[in-house]
Amino acid sequence: MPRRPRAARRWLTAASWPIGVALTSWDYMWRTTVMYRREVAESEAELHMPRPYPNGVDTTEVQSVYDGVGPLFHRRYQACIRGCEVAPEELMRSVKRDLNAVAPTTFARFQRVLGDGDSLTIGDEYVVRMPGPWDGPVRVIEESPEAFRLATLDGHLEAGQIEFRASSVQDGRVRFTIESWARSADRLSNFLYHRARMAKEVQLHMWISFLEGVGKLSRGKIDGGIDIDTRRVDDFAAR
Repeated sequence: MPRRPRAARRWLTAASWPIGVALTSWDYMWRTTVMYRREVAESEAELHMPRPYPNGVDTTEVQSVYDGVGPLFHRRYQACIRGCEVAPEELMRSVKRDLNAVAPTTFARFQRVLGDGDSLTIGDEYVVRMPGPWDGPVRVIEESPEAFRLATLDGHLEAGQIEFRASSVQDGRVRFTIESWARSADRLSNFLYHRARMAKEVQLHMWISFLEGVGKLSRGKIDGGIDIDTRRVDDFAAR
């Protein structure tokens, strides 16, 4: 049986959107972590683009920012952890062994669909399972002791990539950063994210909850809240 076009598949899931939005909104209402949010528009010339895909990485079905539509969003979610009982490398090893140890599994869960090692490695593929149309297939395209990077695949609501990093800062604290560069995968996704802002708030809740999970896994405490910085390029030109 031929596959339905991507846009058609998205519209067929529309009936479940209210369920997903309701679940995430309820959880979001009870959040107590302090957040500092800012969003600014900038030109493409000012944009800090991610590193190119590593040599030899499998880019089959990868959705790059040039495959997307609408504005390009460069986002950085960042938290500093005080009292972390492990070094950044060990903290990242724990995250890589089980992404669901830090994910908000009440509404979002990482399912590995390709790869069977004890830890995340290059070439592994995951689907982030969420209520409604938010499921997102991704592939690991880069991995190092203190970081890993994912690229979105065909069927994801976004076209781009996201990087997770752990590093040491002053006073023995550990900084954990989630940084992404992405555009909407199609016009419907652009409406949900940029116009209606539903997907944007779901995504915000997802990654803030992930950072909170990292803080708990480290047995430390997030110090000074979570910083969310968004740089938006409205006139991004696909090449």
